[in-house]
Amino acid sequence: MSAPGERARNQRQRICTARLTAQRIPAQRLSRVVQALERQLGRAASPLCSLRISVTGDEVVVREPGPKGRPIEPLTGQFVMDFETARLQSKVHSLGSRTAEEWFELAMALDAKEETLTEAADAYRQAIAAAPDWIEAHINLGTALFHLGRLRESGEAFRAAVKIDRRHALAHFNLGCICDRLGDGDQALHEFRAAVACAPQMAEAHLNLALVYEKVNRKAESRRHLSAYLQYDPHGRWADFARARLGSNERTVRRRIGKVTPFRRAPN
Repeated sequence: MSAPGERARNQRQRICTARLTAQRIPAQRLSRVVQALERQLGRAASPLCSLRISVTGDEVVVREPGPKGRPIEPLTGQFVMDFETARLQSKVHSLGSRTAEEWFELAMALDAKEETLTEAADAYRQAIAAAPDWIEAHINLGTALFHLGRLRESGEAFRAAVKIDRRHALAHFNLGCICDRLGDGDQALHEFRAAVACAPQMAEAHLNLALVYEKVNRKAESRRHLSAYLQYDPHGRWADFARARLGSNERTVRRRIGKVTPFRRAPN
C-alpha cells in the first residue's frame, strides 16, 4: 500500500475508533471491532468513516451508507436485521463454523436477556465444543442453566469447570450454590470451603459457608465465617443480615458457645 493510502487508512481507523470510544465500548472489544471492520470493509467503496455505528448493550452494529444500507455485525461478519431478539435467536442456528471466541461473544449478548437464555446456553456449548478447556465458558454455561432452572445441568457445567482448574474459586462457589439448592449439604460445604481456600477474600463464599454450617448446627464455625464476611465486605448487601445473625451481644454468645463440648448440640 502507498504512503498516502496508508495515511488514509489510518485516518479512517482513527475516526471509527473515536466514534466507538465516544459510545464507551471497552478497549479490547473496540480493537477487535475496528480490526474486523477494516478487514471486511476497509477496501470497499464505503470508507469506515461513512458507516453508521449503533450500540445496544455490548453489541456493536454498523450500517453501510445510504437509505438501503445493510446492518453488519463486524465481529461475526454477518448481515443482520435491526436489534431484535428474533435475530439473536436465529443466529445461533445460522452461524455455522465459528471460532470459540465468536460463539462466546454471541452467548454473552444472548444471556443479557431472559428470553434468550436458552440460545445463550446453546452458544456457550458451541464455544466449549471449540475450546473444551475454556473455563469461563463452562462457568457462564452453568450460570445460564441455573437461571433457566436446569439445576442438575448447571451443576455438571460447574463440575467441568472445577475439573479444568481446581484452584478456581468461582467454579467451586457456584457448584456449592447448586449443591445447596439440590439439598446436598455435605458437598455444598466441601465446595464453599474449597472456594474460601482458593480465595480467602471472597466474601460471599464465607457467607454461604456460614449458612451451611448453621444448617448443620455448627454455630461456632458459622459465626467465624459471618465475621469473615463482614471483614471482607463490611458494607455489602448482606452486611446487615450477617450482623443480625451474629447478634448484638457477641461476648455473651461467644462465652455460651465456648462451653459447648464436641458431643453436644449448640443452644438454639
